[in-house]
Amino acid sequence: MKTGGQLIVEALEANAVERIFCVPGESYLAVLDALHDSKIDTIVCRQEGGAAMMADCQGRLTGRPGICFVTRGPGATNASAGIHIAMQDSVPMILFIGQIAAHAKYREAFQEVDYHAFFGDIAKWVVEIDDAARIPELVTRAFAVATSGRPGPVIVSLPEDMLVSMVDAPAALPFTPVETSPGSTEIDELEKLLGDAKRPFVILGGTRWSEDSVARMQKIAENWALPVGVSFRRQMLFDHLHENYAGDVGIGLNPKLASAIKDADLVLLIGGRFGEMPSSDYTLLKSPYPDQKLVHVHVDANELGRVYRPTLAINASPAAFVKAFAERKPQSAPVWSDETRQRHADYLAWSTPPETGPGPVLMGPIMNYLENVLPQDAIICNGAGNFATWMHRFHRFRRYNTQGAPTSGSMGYGLPAGVGAKSVFRDREVIVWAGDGDFLMHGQEFATAVQYDLPIIVVILNNGIYGTIRMHQERDYPGRVCGTGLKNPDFAAYARAFGGHGEVVETTEQFAPAFERARASGKPAIIEIKLDPEAITPTRTLSDIREKR
Repeated sequence: MKTGGQLIVEALEANAVERIFCVPGESYLAVLDALHDSKIDTIVCRQEGGAAMMADCQGRLTGRPGICFVTRGPGATNASAGIHIAMQDSVPMILFIGQIAAHAKYREAFQEVDYHAFFGDIAKWVVEIDDAARIPELVTRAFAVATSGRPGPVIVSLPEDMLVSMVDAPAALPFTPVETSPGSTEIDELEKLLGDAKRPFVILGGTRWSEDSVARMQKIAENWALPVGVSFRRQMLFDHLHENYAGDVGIGLNPKLASAIKDADLVLLIGGRFGEMPSSDYTLLKSPYPDQKLVHVHVDANELGRVYRPTLAINASPAAFVKAFAERKPQSAPVWSDETRQRHADYLAWSTPPETGPGPVLMGPIMNYLENVLPQDAIICNGAGNFATWMHRFHRFRRYNTQGAPTSGSMGYGLPAGVGAKSVFRDREVIVWAGDGDFLMHGQEFATAVQYDLPIIVVILNNGIYGTIRMHQERDYPGRVCGTGLKNPDFAAYARAFGGHGEVVETTEQFAPAFERARASGKPAIIEIKLDPEAITPTRTLSDIREKR
């Protein structure tokens, strides 16, 4: 006989879970008690949204579900920001929620929430386990659902009386991964379409990639001389210095890259959904009928034809697709080879940072410095805001598994993502790139980094405003500033207050020694860059936007 709490932990162990992220609650004390005797690492966080984002980042970087535990009501609703990210970004994750006792349901009991209703539109599956004997079955199914097809978050609700009940139950077994592979007929048809093309273009996106599949994709690009772009915040899917790399297809993309995609006669979209942001509001590929021939490869059949009507739809995971297609080679030298080389040259010019700008801190030289000193396997995490442009446009990602950033555009993601990434990859450097408004969405998770001795380096670009919103405000309502100004703390002192290392950078020349001191400290560190608000983008100032609307 075992308690429901013990069965939950045994099911996690059977599915090779090494760590969980949580904010404790009395509703799942039986699980915490069982974790006391488990080898699973329990990382206690400061807010449920941060805990969920840590779990998301683990799932994003490993392909295995990140695990998060929260308590009922406000705990669960706080976690919803991380669930939304995991859903929009196709990331495997499981959120366990301590629920009210079954006898109190439907009375609006203390912190009662109907999780099927609340999470129904932003999770892949929602289940409440009423019978502890079914825990092995339903938890293992949660792992299968979170990882199969298009990955996503699963919600598992755990009534507290169920968790303390004693039952006999079979031992949990691990879930069985499911692969979806293309047929030879589809590969033949793709080969024919490429043979007839004059200006093909490849866009990589989505999840369910691996280091091996990324390497195979690179080989395919070389064999076929294909220009390759990566979808918004999926930049770790192709080496940016490879001669076939054409750039990231995201927000504020290179105009030459946009033209190349619009002028293509064949677009091969592998793994991604190519939603509103990467498609530039469905203008690069028109919905539902693109101007280009479209080959769409996606692991979930429901995504094929959902937004775009493809010329050829291939229901396969990216890993299975590239494995199948890697054996094919063109019958003759592709006629577009020179065009591919030009696309890479355009990218190199676009990704070279400016050396000038407003204010005493110039971000271009700082980006050049970071490119010279960061190892290729450094993991870069960020949330959302104009500050991210500097890293997304000018950092040249070289390897798979080095980017933790939300395609959903959620602010506050970078710091908890960095904590999650460092907890998994303790031997790799983790850089959190944040804005001042973005950082304070989940700034309390810096305490988690200190508590678990996770020496991440957080770079905060502090311009005293919600920069993206101010930029749009000045464009649409010039001079009428309302609701976008911020009064910030001393971020370096904030770091020291938690037991970390803090630095302030007020001139360009101060950044490199501050970064080296942060590295040498061996502590979680914050480097605050005092950035002139005029430096709102790499190429335009707020005054430019206000005056040239």
